Amino acid sequence: MKPFTPKLVYIEPRAMEYPLAQELYQKFKDEGIEIRETTSHNQVRGIPGDNELRQYANAKNTFVIGVRKTLKFDTSKPSAEYAIPLATGCMGHCHYCYLQTTLGKKPYIRTYVNLDDIFNQALEYIAERDEPTRFEAACTSDIVGIDHLTHSLKKTIEFMGQQEKGRLRFVTKYHHVDHLLDAKHNGHTRFRFSINADYVIKNFEPGTSSLDKRLEAARKVADAGYPLGFIVAPIYIYGDDWKEGYYQLFKNLHEQLKGSAVDEEDLTFELIQHRFTKPAKRVILQRYPKSKLEMDEDQRKYKWGRYGIGKYVYPTEQQEEIKQVMQEYVDEFFPKSKISYFT
Repeated sequence: MKPFTPKLVYIEPRAMEYPLAQELYQKFKDEGIEIRETTSHNQVRGIPGDNELRQYANAKNTFVIGVRKTLKFDTSKPSAEYAIPLATGCMGHCHYCYLQTTLGKKPYIRTYVNLDDIFNQALEYIAERDEPTRFEAACTSDIVGIDHLTHSLKKTIEFMGQQEKGRLRFVTKYHHVDHLLDAKHNGHTRFRFSINADYVIKNFEPGTSSLDKRLEAARKVADAGYPLGFIVAPIYIYGDDWKEGYYQLFKNLHEQLKGSAVDEEDLTFELIQHRFTKPAKRVILQRYPKSKLEMDEDQRKYKWGRYGIGKYVYPTEQQEEIKQVMQEYVDEFFPKSKISYFT
């Protein structure tokens, strides 16, 4: 698939005070892409579409250039101490994605051009902790999917590479990594790929790179010396073939990384079972009415979550089976690697 190109661009007037916004404005103008003004990246109006479904689809092709005013970083992510806000939104159409409800009626893609402000805030957090501090760059976006336009991620990788105690991590479903391979990361950035069985990718991840492309990109990243990781998510039970599908996934990954520069002892796996909330189910069925995604509350176990919002996960027996199967596959193909968590 080709790298993302927006069909419509909005820009905050204040953003034009920053060189990155000026570069993007000129780039999109030269390409003949319509550019509109918006008072705020949080208040984008007028995205075309004669119904909600069409507006949603068009929003996924809308790129908003703004200034991040709130610099307090989120601290609620299990994989890092802080979330670093480089972008919000994603062009992918993953049916199960939590951003369906997190972003609500604002599914358009936002990039923030005041990078120096964001970096200065990161420095304050690092100084407060005075120990290695991890920043997650993909909590509310797939940052790799838009970085060929902005290079904000590349700048952040090199910024963290210069910080003795700064660490960066992000996850992606896109293979457009070539411009990141020569970044001076100094081993401070963990590059993670979201991978899954072919059935899940083909049925529930439209608008993302194929598994083969992701695995090819992972090899490039390993050979560029980045610490590497994989998120297998959502682990999804689909009929009687699910175990074979995930076995083939790990087998293909092993074949692709064979002979690469990957440090298996530093290789990480994060395992996340499929889950959904009632609000998410409602939104998913509105936006993808023909989805095959199984969301039957009667077949699931209800798990209380933070802030009083519970989620439906697999029953305990199935969870244990998933965990055991994944452990066996990791042990067979990557015995020196580490499973960071299963949830």
